[in-house]
Amino acid sequence: MAARFNEPLFVISVAARLVEMHPQTLRKYEREGLIAPSRTSGNLRLYSDRDIERLRQVKYLVEKLGLNLAGVQLALDLTRRICEARDQVASLQQQASRAPRDTIAEEMARQVQGQLEEILRLLGLYEATEASREHYRDERRNRPILE
Repeated sequence: MAARFNEPLFVISVAARLVEMHPQTLRKYEREGLIAPSRTSGNLRLYSDRDIERLRQVKYLVEKLGLNLAGVQLALDLTRRICEARDQVASLQQQASRAPRDTIAEEMARQVQGQLEEILRLLGLYEATEASREHYRDERRNRPILE
């Protein structure tokens, strides 16, 4: 599943429809460095599921939180850094679970993990992820069965 998540699948018109934005908006976000879709040999933009998720987060930050594009860039950078920190905390939790019990350290790691998750929610990461999941559930329901 992770490989498919990064696979460039959608041309700009489809990606724009998925995130309910105008294709020109997607081009602007690319020029601003907020998104970097893959390119075909013919120079067509191809968007992956990860790109779509990022576009949904950008949309949330702009429309719901009222951030300008500089603020969005900062929020995206913070999201990346927090995700890295969250992964490091998860790794430390795994290491702590294998070592002799240190309940204080485990509790602190859980608290930090919870704080990181809350910050990611505020930055719109989970709303974008939930929208992606809902889209795929709906897409599967409406897909015809091939014989």
